[in-house]
Amino acid sequence: MTATLDPIDRGIIKATQAGLPLVAEPYAAVAEAVGLTEAEVIDRMSAMQARGIIRRIAVAPNHYALGMTANGMSVWDVADDRISDLGARIGALPYVTHCYQRPRALPDWPYNLFAMLHGESQEEVEAKRAEVASILGAACRGHDILYSTRILKKTGLRLRDE
Repeated sequence: MTATLDPIDRGIIKATQAGLPLVAEPYAAVAEAVGLTEAEVIDRMSAMQARGIIRRIAVAPNHYALGMTANGMSVWDVADDRISDLGARIGALPYVTHCYQRPRALPDWPYNLFAMLHGESQEEVEAKRAEVASILGAACRGHDILYSTRILKKTGLRLRDE
């Protein structure tokens, strides 16, 4: 990937690898740090996203600080011919932050749909899991949930100093 980054793009990534600045105009702050205009930073970041260098720009909230102390990765064994449409429905639920398909690891791991559920208590998360199960209906052959026990550091792209 480094071969596709010119020094300016590399500078933008280094200026944002710890996250966008928490200011009213974050792209302007990045622009000032790298010696560009705000529009140039936005254009370059869009181009890097189009080339697949930047996958996405998103907020990564601390769910615990927001009162969501029960967080469970629900896993589902969904019929392959239904996973696309059902996964889209599950991913659109307001309490699901991550929803994606993964290959099964048979015979030990039959699950192919993963959805992160958040709530203020395990009881709330279990109620949300029941709602997901209802949506999946007969297309789901089994499920489980893995509750978070601690927050892992979330990081994005990191460039090494040369």
